[in-house]
Amino acid sequence: MRRLRNVKIVATLGPASNDYDTIRALFEAGADVFRLNMSHGDHSEIRARHEMIRKIEAEKRRPIAILADLQGPKLRVGVFANGEEELVEGQTFRLDLDEAEGDSTRVRLPHPEIFAALEAGSRLLVNDGKIRLKVIECSREHAECEVVVGGTISNRKGVNVPDVVLPLAALSEKDRKDLEFVCELGVDWLALSFVQRPDDVWEARDLANGRAAILSKIEKPAAVNAFDEILSVSDGIMVARGDLGVELPVQNVPPIQKRLIRKCRAAAKPVIVATQMLESMIDSPMPTRAEVSDVAAAIYEGTDAVMLSAESAAGSYPIEAVTTMDNVAREVESDPTFREVMDASRGGRKDTVADAIVSAAREIAETTNIKAICCFSQSGTTALLVARERPHVPIIAMTHLTSTARRLCLSWGMHCVITGELERFKMAVVNAARAARREGFAGERDQIVVTAGVPFNMPGTTNILRVAPCEERLIFNTDPE
Repeated sequence: MRRLRNVKIVATLGPASNDYDTIRALFEAGADVFRLNMSHGDHSEIRARHEMIRKIEAEKRRPIAILADLQGPKLRVGVFANGEEELVEGQTFRLDLDEAEGDSTRVRLPHPEIFAALEAGSRLLVNDGKIRLKVIECSREHAECEVVVGGTISNRKGVNVPDVVLPLAALSEKDRKDLEFVCELGVDWLALSFVQRPDDVWEARDLANGRAAILSKIEKPAAVNAFDEILSVSDGIMVARGDLGVELPVQNVPPIQKRLIRKCRAAAKPVIVATQMLESMIDSPMPTRAEVSDVAAAIYEGTDAVMLSAESAAGSYPIEAVTTMDNVAREVESDPTFREVMDASRGGRKDTVADAIVSAAREIAETTNIKAICCFSQSGTTALLVARERPHVPIIAMTHLTSTARRLCLSWGMHCVITGELERFKMAVVNAARAARREGFAGERDQIVVTAGVPFNMPGTTNILRVAPCEERLIFNTDPE
């Protein structure tokens, strides 16, 4: 099954997409990666979804990536005696550690670590920013606040603290249990919530111990400020615009999105743009024009993937939402302006042999009649470097490791093929030609570019490039090996 686009689609599974037929239909409609949200569903439900995805993978004979999204620590107020209260602009309201039920003047905030970090002038955002508080004075046990924006506050509403770096680990006890469960299950990517600093990523990486790649969610101002350091220790990034738009002024989010995408591309690491991309399709079979423009803008910016959350997990039209994303992506990528933008934004340091090889492969493919770039990669690094180039021709990533093929399904332009272990470059060329013909990228009279590292099966050894015919007779007649 060949996608007629390069950007990838991530679909979240949930109550609306919880059976085999629906998940298969989502894959056929265009989903390349399935997200398992660990905030919803117990381990038995997550296991069942995982098994259905792997069954579809075997049936379709195409690698499918599975992304487990860890919940992260949840900061919430306590409960109110009346269930809810109305806060009025200008009044004072107290947050404290007292276990008594709340009223119109105070409520419990059972997170002493927040009080330890607060200072006068800090902002507290309640219920996705609908209520805004400013700290007047505080101690390690309370915060006296002025209500800046009032509204109804009710039981266990979430709290955001945008102005300070909280002394909280990104992984709660629940997250650690979930991480071990999904790693043993065999997911390909771990999305890490509440990242504030590089150390948060290292903790998850140590626990995963190579069993899954680590994707850091950028959803806090602290993460934006420390982004370069977080990117350097992450395998991928998610621009999580939901919380980011709560903790920052909404007009700040689009330029941040553009900047983070460019940095990820320069580093040759995949990036997902997420949250509210087709929000109206939760209840409507058609998106708004603004939503279509939002998806298109992310694709023009060069993102590796766009993500559906509630649209595919809990909405009434999950398959239609994936189909819409697929249609938008195909239309954008057929626009000549898209190619101009991709070519103009090509960058990143290129100071290794592998950089030179993949850059040459892209230039050769664009100046001659080459049908595809076939790259052999054990760790996936070479394939990611090819994707960074955003070539005009398809990328066929070939590896003997199923785990590598699945992880690469998240990256721009990757058509992943699992091949046997190889010892000679000639057989790599033969396998590449067979894959290009079998997958519909080239005919026998066409040519492809093949990149690989010799000796084989050693990460980081990309050192050879060949323009090869797709007809095996010509390969054997012209190759001296």
